Amino acid sequence: MKLHTLAHSRTGDKGDTSNISIIAYRAQDYPLLCEQLTVERVTAFFKDLLDPLAAPVRRYELPNVQALNFVLPGILRGGVTRSLALDAHGKCLGSALLDLDLTTPT
Repeated sequence: MKLHTLAHSRTGDKGDTSNISIIAYRAQDYPLLCEQLTVERVTAFFKDLLDPLAAPVRRYELPNVQALNFVLPGILRGGVTRSLALDAHGKCLGSALLDLDLTTPT
């Protein structure tokens, strides 16, 4: 199952850092998101875009709103207006992450 079947995203960017919030549509799906959207998995998903010299990806849990917020330092390579990468804005990164495959419990 794709992540977008259980959640939507909100994004933002400041300088060369993007943050991606993944928000569960239903409260009962939040524990699955917490289990499967680890820092390691998100880092691996964006490995070709992340700056290896930047700080590591961080995850913040927001259980009251059934959301996870990921901060990705260096992914915008100097910032939206300075980057030579096409479509490097947070919205594009959030949409890409929503295509991640999840393992569903049986």
